[in-house]
Amino acid sequence: MPDLSPETRCAPAPGRALLRVSGPDHVKFLQGLVTQDMTRLAQGGIAYGAMLTPQGKLVADFFLVAEGAEAVLIDLAGGLADDLQRRLTLFTLRAKVTITRDPRPVTRGLGPAPVGALADPRDPSLGWRLYGQSLCAGAPVDWDALRIAARVPETGLELQPGDSFILELGFERLHGVDFRKGCYVGQEVTARMHHKTELRRGLKRIAVAAPVAPGTPILGTDGREAGTLHSQSGNQGLALLRFDRLDGALSAAGHPVTVLPD
Repeated sequence: MPDLSPETRCAPAPGRALLRVSGPDHVKFLQGLVTQDMTRLAQGGIAYGAMLTPQGKLVADFFLVAEGAEAVLIDLAGGLADDLQRRLTLFTLRAKVTITRDPRPVTRGLGPAPVGALADPRDPSLGWRLYGQSLCAGAPVDWDALRIAARVPETGLELQPGDSFILELGFERLHGVDFRKGCYVGQEVTARMHHKTELRRGLKRIAVAAPVAPGTPILGTDGREAGTLHSQSGNQGLALLRFDRLDGALSAAGHPVTVLPD
């Protein structure tokens, strides 16, 4: 076990899975499928991205982690791993790539990082990730509070496979999509939303007066649905809201809701 600073707080990341994509064509192969520019891995060793359907909707979001020049690890929610592996395999055709499950653990933490840890590419407040070691130190971290404060969506809550459009969930702000890299699956729809469309919905921080179940509709005074509350920690939460329905008082399950500044 590495020596950790007394200020370090870390624990294994729950519910994660790793896919390993290797072979001579692995970078070119992924470059044509994911929203991220694979050349960024040579700079920081880790990047955030997603795979989309041809209609531009989310298949899975993930971290891409370079293993030298030999392979890339895909760090994603465990419940999406089998489906993503199946989808990637369908695209292999003649590409010289191998896609396997990798059993190594993932640790996430805050404070001084051990050797080999990589900064979370989405937001500095989310600390670091370490692959291949299971470490636990310091007081528990309220990760939900941190990501809500940074407006970072979570798979299965704000991010819904088969339904979510990533630009509505803040992927440009979170460095999860590159608009200069060229074609990938779902690129046409995503680029059109970016260049030609004013988004009608977006992820917002809200204050809510009481605990509310994920998926609770947020209503305006006229009773029309203005959005959905997905995550909550304390009196703050994340909601996907319609921008044209935010005038006037809002509520969720009868409790007042306030949209907070970005």
